Amino acid sequence: MPIDLPKPIAAYFTADRNRGDSDAIAHCFTEEAVVKDEGRTYVGRSAIAAWKAEASTKYNYTSEPIALEDAGDITIVTSHLVGDFPGSPIDLRYIFALDGDRIASLEIKV
Repeated sequence: MPIDLPKPIAAYFTADRNRGDSDAIAHCFTEEAVVKDEGRTYVGRSAIAAWKAEASTKYNYTSEPIALEDAGDITIVTSHLVGDFPGSPIDLRYIFALDGDRIASLEIKV
């Protein structure tokens, strides 16, 4: 059964399926958004676009949201990833903070 994701988070996962368009990913975020992934921090849309561009050239993967948790100020989405990256397959937790119709922060954790 599909998960009813908040609009900005649904837009993020939809854009992530179209890996060639890192600008579409960046557009899901506020101008000064922060992303934390694999021990690194990316601040602002241009840094976020570069992060996704690098990840999409480095690995081939699919990501399928499988669980949603509303935890007050944050929304946690568990997604099942399968691909050609070390540790595949894996379930990752995407911890989102939203600001209106955009993502203000995202932290990706195992």
